[in-house]
Amino acid sequence: MTTTGTSTVTERPTSFAGSALSISARVDWVDYAKGICIVMVVMMHSVLGVEAAAGQTGFMHWLVMFAKPFRMPDFFLISGLFLAVVIDRDWRTYLDRKVVHFAYFYVLWVTIQFGFKAPSFAAESSWSHVGYLYLESFIEPFGTLWFIYLLPIFFIVTKLTRGVPPLGILAVAALLEMAHVATGWTVIDEFCARFVYFYVGYWLAPHVFALSDRARAQPALALAGLALWALINGGLVIAGFSEWPLVSLALGLAGAGAIIVMGTLLARMHWLNFLRYCGEHSIVIYLAFFLPMAATRTLLLRSGIFDIGTVSLIVTVAGVAGALVIWRLALALHANFLFDRPDAFWIAPKKPGAVLQAAE
Repeated sequence: MTTTGTSTVTERPTSFAGSALSISARVDWVDYAKGICIVMVVMMHSVLGVEAAAGQTGFMHWLVMFAKPFRMPDFFLISGLFLAVVIDRDWRTYLDRKVVHFAYFYVLWVTIQFGFKAPSFAAESSWSHVGYLYLESFIEPFGTLWFIYLLPIFFIVTKLTRGVPPLGILAVAALLEMAHVATGWTVIDEFCARFVYFYVGYWLAPHVFALSDRARAQPALALAGLALWALINGGLVIAGFSEWPLVSLALGLAGAGAIIVMGTLLARMHWLNFLRYCGEHSIVIYLAFFLPMAATRTLLLRSGIFDIGTVSLIVTVAGVAGALVIWRLALALHANFLFDRPDAFWIAPKKPGAVLQAAE
């Protein structure tokens, strides 16, 4: 994830240990892949929210179901891609970049979300219960923000286990995913379900980049592979097998690979640049989409003009575009703190003129 997407430099890991590094122009396919991911995340929340409020489903429901096996696995895999570059940093710098950074945005935006939702919560129970729910959100991630709550945990666990054989960690992480742990606690359940993809992104980053290179060099073969993957993924989802142990892991990894190939082909052709832009500003969209999404959903459902599928599509577009509009307004109003961590909240020296990137 990026904060503003203005940086033009990133580091590409060329070995597991991160000892051999090269500095190159911003990795275009990574931004495309992140753009696809963040749009899918907004789509899921938009579609399911509309359908829950309306009590019926529309044509967008099938897109959400198709993407379910790989939507979050791909996001976590990409989040681990550049970790080898920075994992050997001193703990103070590492915690600043990988924990404090996300903690700042979580605390800020969970407070903002509660500010909007508190009246409805209070109407259902009481204001004292609203306070309880707010405090609970620091141990039980609130709403859409669980992703940035979980990422720092992944970063810490991965650094703490540097001395453990990677194959052992990968095996345990895979078993946890296949166990489909369901304790009711988001952190525990999502850690078990997602850590394997993050670790694959970290440990096998050179192979991920190699997959992208092959797709760029052989686009026809890449397209054929995507077509085959789409048939298999869709077929297993329709048949109800996609959440079976081992099948879910295989579909998560295959889908992540498919998104990487898609991102590579789009970058190769310079198509759908709006997806690249979304990827560059993925944290902006992730943090702010809830407000335009919820407002648009309420207005459209009350109007009764469109069918549920069309409402879901419009709400998805509004969520993505609205988040970017909020970001631009924040910059214009000098409210940069909403999307850029102020200097006061850095615990390690900040590089002059630096913008925090996923590689950092």
